[in-house]
Amino acid sequence: MQTNPTHTSLVALGDSFTEGMSDLLPDGSYRGWADLLAARMAARSPGFRYANLAVRGKLIGQIVEEQVPVAVAMGADVITLVGGLNDTLRPKCDMGRVKGLLTEAVERLTPACKELVLMRSPGRQGPVLERFRPRMEELFVHVEELAERHGALVVDLYGAPSLGDPRMWDIDRLHLTAEGHRRVAEAVWQGLGHDPEDTEWHTPMPATLPPGWAARRVADARFARQYLLPWIGRRLTGRSSGDGLPPKRPDLLPYEGQA
Repeated sequence: MQTNPTHTSLVALGDSFTEGMSDLLPDGSYRGWADLLAARMAARSPGFRYANLAVRGKLIGQIVEEQVPVAVAMGADVITLVGGLNDTLRPKCDMGRVKGLLTEAVERLTPACKELVLMRSPGRQGPVLERFRPRMEELFVHVEELAERHGALVVDLYGAPSLGDPRMWDIDRLHLTAEGHRRVAEAVWQGLGHDPEDTEWHTPMPATLPPGWAARRVADARFARQYLLPWIGRRLTGRSSGDGLPPKRPDLLPYEGQA
């Protein structure tokens, strides 16, 4: 792998994870790992361009239909693709179809960039996700097989102990905090061949006393009321939190964001 490479452009594809939820900025917009990564890359390459096509809630079929053709036409140096996880969390999921669509995306994106980045997405512990974990792990095995077949880079976030820590996750228990996104950006940065800025990104945070039983029950009730029940409702009705929303950064334009 090239050390300290110079890349002139980045296009990020995916869902809420790549859009940046829940790394909330003061103006109400989301930042996230892809913006942080783009800012670091821009600091090394004058005129660096960045597009983020990700939209929360997107399924892999929507990513292939709506985002992949746009990314192919942009011809960026680096393309990141993280998708399929929302499909695995649906009550009914055809894993053969999901893997086929992911294969199509990789086959179309690989010739369109110098470096295609795939990921084994992070996952916290908890009863809701445990039900879907076999699907998730089946998806991640397929990601590794595709990367080996097509020469793509895989960033293993699922195997990072730090990102399994509940403290790295927002109150909705589905999206990373700002610190979680920072660590993801560091992981991709190092995967691309850059010198580490944080050699311990994968190391768990220092242990703290867990909240008491009453505090946990209050948090569980709030989570179920504000996030779990609406999320289940959308899954059952086929709706998405991203319905009607545009990509956060649809054009490949110069970027000078702050890391």
